[in-house]
Amino acid sequence: MQPVVETLSGLERRIDLSVSVADVEKEVQAQLKRVGRTAKVPGFRPGKAPIAMLERSHGPSIRYDVINGQVGRAFEAAIDSAKVRVAGAPTLEPKTEGVADDTLAFTATFEVYPEVTVPALDALEITRSESEVGDAEIDRTLNVLRKQRSTFTAVADRAAQDGDRVTLDFAGTIDGVAFDGGKAEDFPFVLGQGRMLPEFEEAAKGVKQGETKVFPLAFPDDYQGKEVAGKTAEFTITVKEVAEPVLPEIDTEFAKSLGQPEGDVEKLKADVRTNVEREVKARAQAKTKTSVMDALVNAASFDVPKSLVDSDVQNRIVAAREELKQRGVPNPESVPIPPEAFSGESERRVRLGLLVSELVKQNDLQAKPEQVRARIEEFAQNYEDPAQVVSYYLSDRQRRSEIEAIVLEDNVVAFVLSKAKVTDEKVPFEQLMGME
Repeated sequence: MQPVVETLSGLERRIDLSVSVADVEKEVQAQLKRVGRTAKVPGFRPGKAPIAMLERSHGPSIRYDVINGQVGRAFEAAIDSAKVRVAGAPTLEPKTEGVADDTLAFTATFEVYPEVTVPALDALEITRSESEVGDAEIDRTLNVLRKQRSTFTAVADRAAQDGDRVTLDFAGTIDGVAFDGGKAEDFPFVLGQGRMLPEFEEAAKGVKQGETKVFPLAFPDDYQGKEVAGKTAEFTITVKEVAEPVLPEIDTEFAKSLGQPEGDVEKLKADVRTNVEREVKARAQAKTKTSVMDALVNAASFDVPKSLVDSDVQNRIVAAREELKQRGVPNPESVPIPPEAFSGESERRVRLGLLVSELVKQNDLQAKPEQVRARIEEFAQNYEDPAQVVSYYLSDRQRRSEIEAIVLEDNVVAFVLSKAKVTDEKVPFEQLMGME
């Protein structure tokens, strides 16, 4: 008689499993004999150690693995018979009440995948984003590139303003006591880049070379330096130099500095236009994709397995700790990261993933080989040797699968756009490119 799957609540299920003690012991003894052929036991030649001795040294771990294996196979058989899809790993608890001596019994608690109902696509309201690239946008981009390559020239009798590089000495105290990190000499930074706290930058504006200024600065409560977080310090700054930015001319040398080997300014502008148009297209598509995915997930109403949400939360915590490590934060493993900080977004990701999978299955939206190759070739245009990049992705299954996932999402977006209520929106270039 097959075990019965019991519904607890929502997606949670329970099933009772049992295995024969005799079958467990039979497999344990067989494994002990196999181990005994090669086991090195002090005082015995290989293959001559008594089974009783092997039982003491290897028996517990072998028995544990055998029981786990047999219970696992019993669980898989029961699930296959019941035709349910298990989400996550089951939780096993031993069962003793009413169990015969010749039987090992367990209760498995697990979750199943939900019945995913795709919302009515023709009722979804989607915003499709686009942005124009004209001469003004190319000039704006070239100016950004010029600013990135600007040099600085000292100005002796002018107050510091945004864009200037200020070099200064500073010293801070809290209640008249100096603190770690509160003092520096000949410290340079560019006003307006957000490298310093806003109050510090604001205080440095309007100060000329050789001038000194004293001002209060309130550290935020969440400031990374815990010893000063939430406290107010008094800073004294002495400006050593104010230097204004000097932008390079758009000439042969500038073109060469940006990788145009001939120094041809017109070719440089053409390359910049191609790259900007490609980036604008990608960002507009990403913005549209976000609108599609938001509309889909907001219209969905099915439950999601908690085990999958918890797994996603743990993955995000691991990624957060790795990011802290890359940023040089000491002891990132011990930094408290509450799971609830990710739980809402993880639940959304799981629900959206299930919804997208159902859409793909119902409408045959899988990535086609020719789509994958076309996307790789498009992506490769960002590199100096596109053919090498294409070969790099096509020759490796994992790299190719990354592009397949992108194409699959593109197919879903295109399909939803073909069914939904779509409003076209022109996004200002500066806003789309994050220049505001």
